[in-house]
Amino acid sequence: MNTKELLNILEKTGAILDGHFLLSSGLHSNRFIQCAKLLQYPDYAKKVGVALAEKLSGLEQPDVIASPALGGIIIGHEVARALKKPHIFVEKVNGKPKLRRGFSIEPGSKFVVVEDVATTGKSIMEVVSLLRDLGGIPVAILTIIDRSDNRELPFGDIPFISLLKLTITTYEPNNCPLCKSGSPVTKPGSRNIKA
Repeated sequence: MNTKELLNILEKTGAILDGHFLLSSGLHSNRFIQCAKLLQYPDYAKKVGVALAEKLSGLEQPDVIASPALGGIIIGHEVARALKKPHIFVEKVNGKPKLRRGFSIEPGSKFVVVEDVATTGKSIMEVVSLLRDLGGIPVAILTIIDRSDNRELPFGDIPFISLLKLTITTYEPNNCPLCKSGSPVTKPGSRNIKA
């Protein structure tokens, strides 16, 4: 899958939103990529999952695919399907990342973290840290979109691979021109969803 094809799918499914958004990182932006809009279509989800799985060729193959809930669950499952590997996801319990629902990882198991979008890498690193603490070994990090805007991500020497790198302007909340213009802010992401 090339960049043009992925951008076409994102636009066709309405996954690129314009407005005033509060990102999970705490930053503000005038654009938001809502990959759930793309992933609601099983054929597109499968296609993107296969494209991400193909990016692992040449790397050590994982024993398990892991994702942060909520945004990484569908695409993580599709990558796991393409690789014929199990898929687990990490949820927050009282603000702390946990494996629930009977999920576990064996010490020494190699894992790949799959997320829909990387901005600061916070959700991804929560998964990496938890699984490392349980004895897992990270092989790679895969995302549909890298929108880190050349920030240094906290992944260290773990290979980071995305299908698309997008530069989207972000603002510190205290220096946001959208706030200053009175534009109402919305929070479309999944972090901090209350049950």
